Amino acid sequence: QVQLADSGVGSVQAGGSLRLSCTASGGTYVSYCTGWFRQAPGKEREGVAAIDNLGRTTYADFVRPRFTISEDNDKNTLHLQMNSLRSEDTAMYHCGVSPGCMVVSKVPSFSHWGSGTQVTVSS
Repeated sequence: QVQLADSGVGSVQAGGSLRLSCTASGGTYVSYCTGWFRQAPGKEREGVAAIDNLGRTTYADFVRPRFTISEDNDKNTLHLQMNSLRSEDTAMYHCGVSPGCMVVSKVPSFSHWGSGTQVTVSS
């Protein structure tokens, strides 16, 4: 079973940038979606961005065009470049993956996810 390890420095001032990374180990999927969701205390989980094995991407409206998702297949690593961060972006960010999935419109739910990285944006 694929395991995901989140990484990235998680504190920045409003207007700044952060880059999150996620490394997969323990196996690979031929067909998949991978990406990030976030959850702030007292709020519902929100899909942030996703990419599938064909390179199709989708973003939540509240992060477009500030965030960019990319994949380094050689290193089994996923990245989320977050620019122009706002205080409302403060949340725990988790990378996730689902086999047999394709990106269509909305960020999909993921069947496996990592332990997460806390992102704190101070105003």
